[in-house]
Amino acid sequence: MTHTSKIQNQLRALVLLTQTEEQVARTRISQARTDAVRRELTQNADNAAARSFEITEALRSVGGVPDVVTPAIGRLQAVLKATFEQAAPIEEALLTDLQLEHQLLDRATYLKVLAEKAGETKVQRLAEKLIGAHEATVEWLTVVLAEEALGGPAALVATPLQKVAGTVARAAGAPVRFVHNTVNTAVETVQHAGEETTERFGAVADRAAALTGAVRETLTVSRAAGLRRAERIARREGNKDAADVAKAAREELGDVTADELPIKGYDSLAVNDAVKAIKQLDTPHDINVIIRYEETHKNRSNVASAAQTRLADLAKEAVGVSS
Repeated sequence: MTHTSKIQNQLRALVLLTQTEEQVARTRISQARTDAVRRELTQNADNAAARSFEITEALRSVGGVPDVVTPAIGRLQAVLKATFEQAAPIEEALLTDLQLEHQLLDRATYLKVLAEKAGETKVQRLAEKLIGAHEATVEWLTVVLAEEALGGPAALVATPLQKVAGTVARAAGAPVRFVHNTVNTAVETVQHAGEETTERFGAVADRAAALTGAVRETLTVSRAAGLRRAERIARREGNKDAADVAKAAREELGDVTADELPIKGYDSLAVNDAVKAIKQLDTPHDINVIIRYEETHKNRSNVASAAQTRLADLAKEAVGVSS
């Protein structure tokens, strides 16, 4: 196969993948947590559309004939991707997005070398432009995934179905998982330590049973009130781990009082003062609490964006990306 044929093949593949990239970006716009992220995703989608046009023109310049089926396939792939990923947690959807960007980046790099070898200067410059664009998107997605891994809300909000598959399912199952994990740990310890640990196992099982009863009670009242009740019961029974699980679930719902916030006097702070205080937070947990509280009670877009930016800074540090 000649270098020209290889270049044509890669350009055709890039058109298909870039069309998919554009549709994915447009799908993600509705999941943006802040206006700033929404604008960024809109610009990304528009840029992908422009790249599709440039790639098509480059294909014509090397004697290739663009096919009208490719854009339709790209859109269809994006629709199917968006549909199937609803059954998975949002991190899985983002990892799939990252796979797409890596493939685009790898093909653009390969195209650059092919074009350089064939003396196709215009195609080479286009490939270099594509490399820069996809490197930036890979970095952005890596940071968003790091935000999720750190426990804070990512720049993208899970859809209702993704919440069922991911966050809400984890929150609902957390007390039960705690019971199972605690019992499993105790059983393992029994096997290694003998009779003394058997007594410990009985105590753990009793506390677990009490917690299970508390969880059952929460089904008859509101979610937030139920979590508060479960937390009180767990603390009363001396079950700190279970109480912390319930509190973490409340924090995810934004159901915390002003005195539980990591910023003193937060409720009385004006927007500028709140933003300044948020910039001083240094743990994903504290930022998460503020974001959830802000979204639930105040919904000030500038403050939420500042908190999201601060979380992104911590995520960049975690993955070694320079700000």
